[in-house]
Amino acid sequence: MRGDYNGGRMALTSGTKLGPYEIHSPLGAGGMGEVYRATDPKLGRDVALKVLPAEMAFDPEKIGQRV
Repeated sequence: MRGDYNGGRMALTSGTKLGPYEIHSPLGAGGMGEVYRATDPKLGRDVALKVLPAEMAFDPEKIGQRV
């Protein structure tokens, strides 16, 4: 599954490492960011990871409203 996010393709692909997590597939995207299915190796299970847009990532007020 490939989705559109604010007019573009979702940024992370299967196999991408984000910190300790390994991305498997996109779950969805919208104004609050992108959500991916990933594996947490420490827990040994799948998790959902939300990736915020760059303009939101450094604004504490926006983060508090959206997460």
